[in-house]
Amino acid sequence: MKCSTPISLTILLWLFLVSGPVVMAQEIKDDFVSGGKEMKKFSKPDLLFLQLKKESAVHAANGDLAAQALSLRKMAELCYHLGHYKRALEYYIDAAKLFEKTKDNKLLAYNYLELGTLHYYNRDTVQSGKCYKEAMVIFRKLKDQQGIATTLAKMGHLLEKKQQYKAAFDYQQRALKLYSAIADKAGMAKAYENLGSIYEDLARYEQSMSYFQSALQLYRETGEDIASLEVGNNIGDIYRKTNRYEKALQQYFEVLAQAKKQDEMYQTNSAYRDIAKTYHLMRKNDLAYTYSEESRACLLQIYSMEGNKQMAFIQALNDVERKNNEIRELQNARKINSIIIIAAIVVTLLLVFSVLLILSRQRIKLENLETQRQLMEADLRNQKMEETQLKFDIEARSKELSTQVLHVIQKNQLLENLKHQLEEIIKDEKRDQKKQLRQVIQQINLNFNNDSYWLEFRQLFEKIHHSFFDKLNRRFPGLTSTDLKLISLLKMNMDSGDTASMLAISQDSLRIARYRLRKKLNLDQGENLVAFLQSI
Repeated sequence: MKCSTPISLTILLWLFLVSGPVVMAQEIKDDFVSGGKEMKKFSKPDLLFLQLKKESAVHAANGDLAAQALSLRKMAELCYHLGHYKRALEYYIDAAKLFEKTKDNKLLAYNYLELGTLHYYNRDTVQSGKCYKEAMVIFRKLKDQQGIATTLAKMGHLLEKKQQYKAAFDYQQRALKLYSAIADKAGMAKAYENLGSIYEDLARYEQSMSYFQSALQLYRETGEDIASLEVGNNIGDIYRKTNRYEKALQQYFEVLAQAKKQDEMYQTNSAYRDIAKTYHLMRKNDLAYTYSEESRACLLQIYSMEGNKQMAFIQALNDVERKNNEIRELQNARKINSIIIIAAIVVTLLLVFSVLLILSRQRIKLENLETQRQLMEADLRNQKMEETQLKFDIEARSKELSTQVLHVIQKNQLLENLKHQLEEIIKDEKRDQKKQLRQVIQQINLNFNNDSYWLEFRQLFEKIHHSFFDKLNRRFPGLTSTDLKLISLLKMNMDSGDTASMLAISQDSLRIARYRLRKKLNLDQGENLVAFLQSI
């Protein structure tokens, strides 16, 4: 039986949607802030980081703790938006300590809000909630209505992600009431958007549409262009989910035009992807495939730009560490010179006071000096070893980035080969096409189960997380190779979608695998699996 073109295009589209976008290391859409807008602020993150580092040092030297705290907070924000959560956490904590010293409670409260957001993205919802509560206590003492409203909105958003919709709705309503009282249109728009998101999760699309439209109107009034694009895209999603495909397409194309006009790559990609989904539902698979390819090209461009930024930023971090090492070496050298000068003075005084005593005691002094010299040399060697280790760590991170890029190329090459094979099958007049299609599917499965890729992945993982698997196997000797693959992805804080794709399983299978892993690790109910693995 001859295979029809729409079926072939559907297969190609499915292959792209499964193996294309999910290889991105970070999510494109940010739940708390507008990703595209924030990344535009950091077009040259390496230069900005070095500038902020210099400013922080100057403020520290001048004793200006308030200005130093602001510089640290900006450094934390920069590291957070580039995905360096550990560094961001360190800078946020340092900034909080300075805000406490300067008694700047308002900035301290907002610092807690940002810490809560950081913990949320690090999959620690418990710590995230604690930070939001700390901020709320301060804002209430200050009677800061805008701060209270912002905190309520973030708490509601956190509850929504935990699927506690009733409580989330209550928090958003309270936030909206406060925003309205102080005439904060931007805050009102965000609250409307969050309420629309809750109703969308509950599949109550008419109420969701009403809230999204209210948010869109306020965003446009306040000039929030990127937020307007995101809400416009959400409205298109509601049309699509309620089978109003023509209206959905009209909405998506409007968003696409505005996104291109504003040079917003993230929103452009989102519009292309949603247009492809809509055409696919309309069974117009030729158009669906075309817009899927546009989305893939846009994703690759975003990945390339962000990769370059990450490389430049890592190099900047390396330069800072190198300079710090040079400063420490210079300080140690000065200490050595001071010790040598003091020792020489002591020896000279001893020679003046007593020649006889110096003959016996000089040997002891020389031995002490030699011991001190050996200790100093040992310290210098240790510092050089630390510097060498730092270089190895940076090389490992660079190799990790290269491996991800190669993986994207490998997947794209596979798709291209499959495309040609399927085109040949369509042209073929034979009747045994099912067998040929099974062979193509076997090639896909072989690619998904490529043990050599996992071997390379494990080698790279062990370079970054030393002795992790050894410790794990000593505590839990019954773990299988599949368990170790899942554990390594969870250790990297990879989201559920990317984890399922890397393991070539469905979301339901992933949940079952996580449940079985928790049993093997003897975790109590409610104990955080990712937090447990991070502690090993």
